[in-house]
Amino acid sequence: MSVLRVGIVGARGHVGAELIRLLAGHPAFELAYVTSRERAGQPLAAHVDGYAGDLHYSSPAYEDLPDLGADAVVLALPNGKAGHIVGQFDAAGADAVLLDLSADYRFDPSWYYGLPELTRARYEGQRRISNPGCYATAMQLAIAPMRSVLEGPVQCFGVSGYSGAGTTPSDKNDVALLRDNLMPYALTGHVHEREVAAQLGHPIEFMPHVAPHFRGLTITANLHLSIAFDRDEVLARYHHRYGGEPLVKLQDEAPWVSRIAGAHHVALGGFALSGDGRRLVVVATEDNLLKGAATQALQNLNLAFGLDEVAGIPLEDAA
Repeated sequence: MSVLRVGIVGARGHVGAELIRLLAGHPAFELAYVTSRERAGQPLAAHVDGYAGDLHYSSPAYEDLPDLGADAVVLALPNGKAGHIVGQFDAAGADAVLLDLSADYRFDPSWYYGLPELTRARYEGQRRISNPGCYATAMQLAIAPMRSVLEGPVQCFGVSGYSGAGTTPSDKNDVALLRDNLMPYALTGHVHEREVAAQLGHPIEFMPHVAPHFRGLTITANLHLSIAFDRDEVLARYHHRYGGEPLVKLQDEAPWVSRIAGAHHVALGGFALSGDGRRLVVVATEDNLLKGAATQALQNLNLAFGLDEVAGIPLEDAA
């Protein structure tokens, strides 16, 4: 098949760098362009470790993007910035696949919400794809197998490395402030809380925190159940749902966030039940920059072009 060209808009951040590396090593995709106003004219290789190509950052006007000939365009911009670019492609009648990494279209039913392990059956050739949030990915994968027997809101305690706060300076990525610290924020109404509740059709109570490590997040999900279970019944549900999924790894013990950095899968474990069998605690970890963002984006691009869903994704960590 012919090579498919992918553009990335706003690729200065951590996720952009991960996606550049993945696309550069993909058997069917090539980078068409990578935009960054701050780095325009500079070589990608000077900023992205492991990238050996000769592409330079560019800074085209947004209205010119539909004419640059990419088969797919990834929007790696802060929340609230995607709409203007999407409007340019719509106005031009451009057929490129648009994949948005922000939260801007996660609640738009006309966009495919791309958490493949749970939503691939909903993909019907949509050219507009919304990539899930990092925390939202871990929460949904931890909860989904028990969705039909939930009783009351699910509580999720989350801790992420500071790479999740992006590259724009703030308290949440200030290494000095985070040292020996755990910083709570957005303790009600977080966008990922609303995202998971909307996708699962069930109330979620999410309490996020930032920790001093750079990458990797952990979710401890507290599920109240409408009927009693024993542990073998719980494990059977998770193995039935994820047994064939190469990017979901099930383990008996609770996974450690220190072991997920650089891996492309979500790890689920713990599976602790209360004495009456009606309260289940599940722990999920993932690299927030990979399965929480760039790896999942590549899954969605593969899906959109009819490729093997894990093409170009290293699987040794998920074995």
